Order: sequence, then structure tokens, then C-alpha cells
Amino acid sequence: MVGQSDSGAETPASSWLDKVLGWRRLTALVAGAIGAVGYPPLGLWPATLASIAVLIWLVRDAPRWKAAAMRGWLFGVAHLTIANNWIATAFTHQSEMPAFLGWIAVPLLCLYLAIYPALASALTHRLAASKAVPVFVAVFAALWIVTEWLRSWVFTGYPWPPLGLALLGPFDRPGWAAVLPFTGTYALSGLAVLFAGAILWALGGRRWLALAGTAAVVIAGSFWPAGEEREGTLRYTLVQPNFDQATLNDPRQYEPSFLTIAAFSVREQTDEPRLVLWPESALPDYLRPGYPLRYYVATTARADPEFARQRVADVIGENSLLLTGATDLEIGTDETGRERALGAYNVVTALDDQGDFAGSYSKAHLVPYGEYLALRWLLEPLGASRLVAGTIDFIPGPGPRTLELGEYGDAGIQICYEIVFSGQVTDRRNRPDYIFNPSNDGWFGAWGPPQHLAQARLRAIEEGLPVLRSTTTGISAVIDARGVVRRSLGAQERDKLDGFVPPAHAPTWFARAGNWLPLGWAFLLMFGALIASVIATRRAAR
Repeated sequence: MVGQSDSGAETPASSWLDKVLGWRRLTALVAGAIGAVGYPPLGLWPATLASIAVLIWLVRDAPRWKAAAMRGWLFGVAHLTIANNWIATAFTHQSEMPAFLGWIAVPLLCLYLAIYPALASALTHRLAASKAVPVFVAVFAALWIVTEWLRSWVFTGYPWPPLGLALLGPFDRPGWAAVLPFTGTYALSGLAVLFAGAILWALGGRRWLALAGTAAVVIAGSFWPAGEEREGTLRYTLVQPNFDQATLNDPRQYEPSFLTIAAFSVREQTDEPRLVLWPESALPDYLRPGYPLRYYVATTARADPEFARQRVADVIGENSLLLTGATDLEIGTDETGRERALGAYNVVTALDDQGDFAGSYSKAHLVPYGEYLALRWLLEPLGASRLVAGTIDFIPGPGPRTLELGEYGDAGIQICYEIVFSGQVTDRRNRPDYIFNPSNDGWFGAWGPPQHLAQARLRAIEEGLPVLRSTTTGISAVIDARGVVRRSLGAQERDKLDGFVPPAHAPTWFARAGNWLPLGWAFLLMFGALIASVIATRRAAR
């Protein structure tokens, strides 16, 4: 049996898969899959660096840029499919479509996401294939930064997971992610490429001292200490009610669920201001007045939003303010002139101890096919539906904003997976004191929640701000501005956390510059590679 390599030449093969792919393409697939175990929950980061080293070798070895693109694409398909396997779990929490579609949807999504590592691979081959390994690696790192940044916003963006996530340390220390205030997440991914390239360069030239030095630096950085942090002054009570999807979607459970979450929110004997934090999907009640009566009856037997707000105020007690996930409606008239909900907003609502509104934030980064059905006109007749219960689509909000809550501080809000978008989580003109990240992670299987938490830690370090995560089923956590998890509740725990909101740090480089900072690092890498190439060319000409 024979197969074909990327160059078109026949090569020995041992299986039908090798005949179809060629051994280098098969190697790209395997390396990509292995590299995904470097992310939480497994955290085997040496495997990620090794896989990137293999990819660099495969791309540089390619005969043409098209072959390099194919190898990068196959690597990306396997890598991102394994890392995002948790998405398939979401299909098990709805009844409109067969659950097996999830295991088709994930690789289909990754066929697109893999375009970005393919693009980095192809451009690097075109620009630096004939250059020395250090120059090639520098170009590849620069282009990886740029293409990962592109992946974060093109077609609304999906940056989960960034390669740099593998360099984040355990709960009690940031690891190499400690450099994030000076680099940003996408440049941290570039740093991972540089580490992998250094390993490849040392191995390829049998430079054992350089290999040992590189390994020592990488390992030492993974133990980067967090340092001391002072205590905050604003009290919080953060609740994780452990409501699964069946409970959240069952109207018969609305009242028992409220009583459960209320029991964890009762005021302790203190007069100090206290922030109470409930997760996304915590309240089924519509809190705002003015909707048609049938919408209130659909969620509670009491068609009275004022009553719903007042009983929340009674629960949290004096000198408390609640931030809770909720839903608001956009009411209008349909073609028959009937008043109805035209859309919904996934919101965080702030209620004070009198039951009055203190502010609101509407989610801006909605989940395609989760909170709205893209191409509804085409897909709905084919039987497709949203994964979130309901028939009306959610409407995106205007983007990051800061809720000024007086003695309860200035709160930045990021609902659910909004927190994974580096550089898009705060209003830079009105910097908050902390970020509240309520989420419903019950959709996310076993791999999703720890990856979600890890990316919230990246945002805390980048922005120099504490992040408080209240989730329905875990993992909930209080993260300080160094990315250290001070307190947490694991999956399927029903409990609360009490403490003081960690203090914010001074604005970081990244907090000031946003993603211009990692793009600047990409430019410097490209410029450095160019200078090195010119110097090498002049030396060779002598």
C-alpha cells in the first residue's frame, strides 16, 4: 500500500488513513489532539508546548505554502475539537434536536476555527521558510498573535481557548500568565510559540545546554509566585445554588428554587454594606413593569414585578445590594397589532435594599445558536432551534459598561462567556473596581467550567481587576487582581462564599492599551526577525 505526502511523492503507508492523509498530515492531527490536554481540566502544559514544536517543524518542512496551510489546518481541527468538546454537552440539555448533533457540530465549528492556525502556518512559510529556525519561529509567533486576535472578533469572534491558556498556573499562582499586564493574552500565546520553537531549535541542533536552559526557564516561570495581596473592604455574599438545566427550565421549580437561593442570601448581623451576587438564570421573574400580563403569569403566579423586587429586598436585608442574572423583554406590536415580546435581553440587574433598580447591564456577546438562531429563516424550517429554552431571540446590548453603585463600588459586568474576550471586558473610559461574571455553566460538561474559570483568571491579571464568578452549578470563585483564586465552590456544590472583594490594582499596560499591546509585540517580533535576516544575509555575502 502506498500513500502520498504533501509534496505529491509516494511514501510507504501502513493504513487507509495514512493513504488518505500522508504521515505528515496524520502527525499534524495527532499533535493537535495531544496539545489540547494542556488546558484545564488536565493542565498537562508540556504536551501543548511539544505539540506546537511539532507543528513548527511540520510547517517549516512543508514543500509549499499550501502544504503548510493544510498541516496547520489539520492541527487546528484536532486541537480545537478536543479543547471544545464540552460544547457537545449543551445538546443534551434540549429536546428539539437529537443530542448526537453536538458531536457533529463541534468538529464542524472547528473546521472553520482551524482556518486561523492554517493562515499563520501558510504566511509563515511564505515569509520565512528559507530562514534560520529562530527567525522562522519569531515570524510564526508574531502571526499566531495576529491570527488568534482575528479569531476573537471576525464573525462575532470565538477565542476559546487561546494557546496561552496552557501557561496559566494553578489556583494559588499565575505561572507565566503573570506577564499578562505587559503582554495581553494573545501575546502570551506568542510566548508559548517562542518556548516551543526554542525547544525545537535546541533539539534539532543537539544543543543540550540550550535545551536544559530553556526547560529550566519554562518550568521556573510556571512556579511564578503570586506575592502578597492586601484585603478589601467591601463585603460580599456569593451564591452557587446548584440548579441544573432541568430545574431552571421547570416552572414547578421556580418557587422552590427562589427559596433555596434566598436561604443562602440572608443578612448576617452586621451593618456594613454588603454585595450579594446571584448567577445567570437565577431569577425567572420579570422584574420590570409594563409587560403584558401573560408574561408575568408565565413565570410566577404573582403578576406583580413590584412584589418580586420587594421580596428580593426582604431577603437581602438592609445595607445590601443584589446583582443578579435576569431577563428583560423588548415589547412591541406584531403584524396583527397585538402587543408581544419581540426579543429579550440577558441582563444583570442591580436591586437595592428597597427593591429599587440601581442599574442594569445587557449582555453584548450573545452565543450563536444558543441565545439566538443565526439564519433563522433558513434553519428553522429544517428543524434547527436554539439551545436555550424559548422561541424569541435575545438582543445584544451595547457592550462593556460600568455600573456606578455608590458605596458598593463601580461594577464591570460580563455575563457568562463574555469574559473570554480579551480586551473587551471593561469600559476603558470608566474603569470599574471589580468585574462580576455571573454564568450558567450547567451546559458546559466536564471540560467547560474549568476552562471558563481559567479564562476569567486571565482577564483579572490582564486588567488588574478582581473577578467574582457566581455560577448555577460551579465553578464559582473569587479571583484577585493577580489571578489567584482566593475562594471557590466546585462543580455541583450548593453553598455560598462570604468575604471581602479583593482590591483592584493600578491600571495595567493592557488596561490602558487593550489589544494594541499584543499587536505591538507581534510587530516587534516581525521587525526583529527582519533585522536578523538582514544581518544573516550580509554575513553570508562576505
